Formats: sequence, C-alpha cells, structure tokens
Amino acid sequence: MNRTPVMLSIAGSDPSGGAGIQADLKTASALGVYGATVITALTVQNTLGVTGIHAVPAGFVVDQYVSIVEDLDVRAVKIGMLGSAEVVEAVAAVLQSHPVPAVVLDPVMVATSGDRLVPEDAVAAIRELLLPLATVVTPNVPEAEVLTGLRIGAQDDLEAAGRALLGLGPAWALVKGGHLDGELSTDVLVSASGSTYLDAPRVRTAQTHGTGCTLSSAIASYLVRGEDLPAAVSSAKAYLTRALVAGAALRVGRGNGPVDHRVAG
Repeated sequence: MNRTPVMLSIAGSDPSGGAGIQADLKTASALGVYGATVITALTVQNTLGVTGIHAVPAGFVVDQYVSIVEDLDVRAVKIGMLGSAEVVEAVAAVLQSHPVPAVVLDPVMVATSGDRLVPEDAVAAIRELLLPLATVVTPNVPEAEVLTGLRIGAQDDLEAAGRALLGLGPAWALVKGGHLDGELSTDVLVSASGSTYLDAPRVRTAQTHGTGCTLSSAIASYLVRGEDLPAAVSSAKAYLTRALVAGAALRVGRGNGPVDHRVAG
C-alpha cells in the first residue's frame, strides 16, 4: 500500500495561530498536503509581539523527528525557528543521519513585530551547519544581510546576496524582497545555473504575521505534490499573494495580523 506523502515542519509554536507550526499546518492543508510537526520552541506571542520563548531540549527535538521520519513518508522538511544553537546542531546532525528528499530552510531570526527570536550563536550555527544541507534557503532582506554580511538596499542587491548564500552551501537561494520599496514585491531565485526574478503586486496590508513561515511551508508542500524547485517556488509565491489579499480583510488581534491561509492552492 502506498503511503501518503508528508510535509514535515520543524519550527516553533505560535499560540496566536498566524506563524510557526500553526501557519505551516494551515498552509499544508490548504494545498492538499498532509502536514506533520516537530516542535522546537514554545513562544508567548500574539499579533503585538513576542514576550517569551521556551526552547524544547535538543534531544527531545531529535526524538520527535526520528519518530516521524521512521514512520511517515516525509518528502520535504521545512525548517523554521530553532530557538538555540544546541537545537540547530541537533537538527543538522539528525538530518544527516535520517535524510529526507528536500529541505526548505527559512532562517527565522526576527519576528514580523521586530522581536529577536534566536541568539547570535544560533545564527552562526545556522550559517555553518544547516545552510549546506538545504535544498533551498528563503531569507528576507534582514536575514540575508545577517547571513552574508552584505547590505541590501535595492532590488539589484538581491541577486548578489543570493550568490553569496550559494557559497555557503545550499543548492538554491530565494532572497525575498518584501522589505524593499516599490509597487512590485520581487524575489530572486538563484542557483548555479542562473537567476530568476519573481514579481508579484505588492499587497498594501498590515496583516503580514507569518508570511515567511507560510511561503516556506508552501514551497515544501508543493515539493511534496511533485513540483520541481523552481515551479514550487513560483506556486508558493502565488499562494502567498492570494493569502495576503484575502488576509487584508481579517481582523485577528490588534497588531500585525495573519494572512488568510484558507485560500485555494
């Protein structure tokens, strides 16, 4: 009997439901994919910000992962918030001992609210240990600047940052330009064979909580559905744009609310 293919999210929990594993599961379901999770951290947060983080012990994160991949047919892993350098190191080790076909790395460092989510030693561990294992890494502008040391002030800088990221080991780099100005929101997908610019109309909305989680889990979900990497990225960007448009009408919380994950994929 053929087993159902699975997208596995390794990420933190957002009790307000807009980001983290909650956003990842909603995304997978909207795209017709079975989602599973490994919880790396518990957070105290809402649409106004993050006020507490409780990291799950690294060994327990590993135990969760092994229990899933030894039983479920995991076709793609999405990695989000990891919380500590110890957890980063443990995840990198178990990905090598129990590999999966595709790894989508969203190097979560700062929440939409501006709250810092990982310490400096965890950033260094992400750069040195996880980037070489990634099928694709999906940083926004601030994250790409931290990982590469480059200043990104305009759209022309996105490709250079992508090239620098490739030098750190991933097969693909998707540098997201949502933090830049302009009528279009432009992302750049870079690989050894070239670069592709992906444009979408910029959605003017404050409901942006969890956009990075949603995009990366959508990429992983489309990979599970059988799309190749460039097609999965393009499909995921289109899904996120629809979710942003629909989310503009939501009134969840008093701060930066979430996108509407319920749009069709």
